[in-house]
Amino acid sequence: MSNEIEIKVPSVGESISEVFIGEWYVGEGAFVAMDGNVVGLETDKATFDVPAPIAGTITRVLKDVGETAEIGEVIGFMTASEAPVEAPTAGTSSSPAATTSSSVEGGHVMPAAERMMDENNVAPGTVSGSGPGGRVLKEDVARHLLGSGAVQVGGTRETKSVPMSPIRRTIRRTIASRLVSAQQTAALLTTFNEIDMLAVKQLRQNYKDTFEKRYGTKLGFMSFFVRAIVDALQQFPAINAQMDGNKLIYHNYCDVGIAVGGGKGLVVPVLRNAENMSFAEIEQAIRDFGARAQANKISLEELEGGTFTVTNGGVYGSLLSTPIVNPPQSGVLGMHGIVDRPVAVNGEVVIRPMMYVALTYDHRVVDGKEAVLFLKRIKDVIEDPARLILEV
Repeated sequence: MSNEIEIKVPSVGESISEVFIGEWYVGEGAFVAMDGNVVGLETDKATFDVPAPIAGTITRVLKDVGETAEIGEVIGFMTASEAPVEAPTAGTSSSPAATTSSSVEGGHVMPAAERMMDENNVAPGTVSGSGPGGRVLKEDVARHLLGSGAVQVGGTRETKSVPMSPIRRTIRRTIASRLVSAQQTAALLTTFNEIDMLAVKQLRQNYKDTFEKRYGTKLGFMSFFVRAIVDALQQFPAINAQMDGNKLIYHNYCDVGIAVGGGKGLVVPVLRNAENMSFAEIEQAIRDFGARAQANKISLEELEGGTFTVTNGGVYGSLLSTPIVNPPQSGVLGMHGIVDRPVAVNGEVVIRPMMYVALTYDHRVVDGKEAVLFLKRIKDVIEDPARLILEV
C-alpha cells in the first residue's frame, strides 16, 4: 500500500549489524499509539524496544519471532489511523495488557504464542500468561505443552522440545565464540588466592545502617573490591592494558565491567572512571545496574568498552571457578562464596570467613609475576581496608 509507513530496525551501536526479533507487542490489525512499543529486539548484549513512528494500525509483519534482521531492514508496516473508541491503545504505560493483538482467552495472546497454540491444538483459555498484563507468550505455550506431557506414575518416559529464546541463543553463541577466540588468540592463565573477609564484614556490620541512611543504598562487598581493583590496576597498569596488533594500549583510567544477572541473561555494564568513584557512588551504580538489568533496560552504550571486568559467582553459591577474559581486555577477577573455614592465624587455628578469588589474564600482555602481585595486592587491601584510604 502506498500509504504504509515502514517499521525499521534502528541503529543500536557500531558493533551491532543484526538483531533477533524477540517479541511483537502488537500484531497485524492492532492499533498502537505513536511512540508506543511495537516490537522488542534482542542482541547478544541487550534488549530494546522499537516505538511506533505514527499512531495507527499494524498492517503487515515481515519478520517472525526468532528471526534475524539487519540494521535498517524493514520488519513491518503500519498505516495511520485513530484509536478505536472502546479498545485500549497499545504501548501505553497505563495498560500493559493493551500491547497485545489477541484476547481469545482470559489473558492476551501474542501472535507467536497463538500460532504455536494453533499448531499444537491447544484450546483457548488453557494457557496461563507470564508476560506483562497477563500476556501469553510463546514460552508460556511451550511450558504448557511440556506440562501436558509430564511423566506419569508408572514410569512413562516422554520428552518435549522447548524453544530457546533468541537472546539465550545469542548469548550462548557469543560466549562460545568469545571463549574459542580467546583461547585461540590469547595465552590465558589463571592464578588463585584466598582472602580473609573478616575486616570487611566487621566494617559492614558497624556502618551498614549509617551508610544506608545517608546514601540510600546498602554497603556491599562489591564496592570494596572495585576500589581494591582500581588500586591494583594503578600499581600494575599492564593488567589494565589491551593488545592492538603489535602495540599495547595503556589506559590512564579504569573502566570496570560489573557482571550482573539480567532478566534474559548475564550482562556486563561498565563503571566509567571507577578510579574517581566513592564507595557510595559505586554501590548506587551497581544497584541501578541490577534493577535495570532485571527489566532489560541496560543500554548498549553502557555495555561497550571496559578495561577490566569483575564477576561474583559467589552470589549463586560458587566456591571456585575460572572466569573468562572478555577480549580485548587482558584480565578478569572472579569473586566467590564466603565460607567459614579453619585457618592458621599467628600459629593458632581459628575460624574465619574466607573467599577464594581468581584472576584470569592474557600472558601476552601480563607477566606471571605481575598477575600474582596484582591479586596479592587485592588480598592485602581487602584484609586491611584502611590501606585503601591511606593509599599504602
